[in-house]
Amino acid sequence: MKSSEKCKRHIWRRFLTLTLTLTITLMGIVTFYASPALASLKDDHYDGTIFTLYGGNGSLVPPKVTLKDSFQRQKPALLVFFVDDSSDCKQFTTVVSQLQAYYGRAADFIPLSVDSLPLIPSQDPTQASYYYKGSVPQTVLINQEGKVVFDESGQVPFEKIDTVFREVFDLLPRSESITLKRRQVNELNTELVQ
Repeated sequence: MKSSEKCKRHIWRRFLTLTLTLTITLMGIVTFYASPALASLKDDHYDGTIFTLYGGNGSLVPPKVTLKDSFQRQKPALLVFFVDDSSDCKQFTTVVSQLQAYYGRAADFIPLSVDSLPLIPSQDPTQASYYYKGSVPQTVLINQEGKVVFDESGQVPFEKIDTVFREVFDLLPRSESITLKRRQVNELNTELVQ
């Protein structure tokens, strides 16, 4: 009986050793051949949803409203045409996120992947594709009356778009307004103070 138990234990140990060896070998092979996730802000490779990865703002995509909804509510709308595999678009996401922090409650932010637009632009001004001119990033600001007040392609500085938003909302120019500063609440969050 003792010999039989030793034999069973020996077989069981060999089975576990073989299983463990095969598992480690397979994991090594998979690790060796798997491509690492190398997201980069300065290349034109697809890394995923750029507003989440680079803008730190996954709430922007997909947009919460359509342009037609924005017109019906008589709210300004900021259209941002982008593609996920453009370094210029990746870098511009932080500007859009900053703008949303200031104007996100008063205006509708509508980032649109140009890959989702119809091939033939709409002739209806309530459709976003009506405003797309063929380059990315493209930023279009439409005021409460439905008039285009800003339309520019490329990486537009925050201050340039902010100036137009201030005109749309009849706010003081930046040079005359109180500078809002952020103080650190903890290592991750800041709190707005005047």
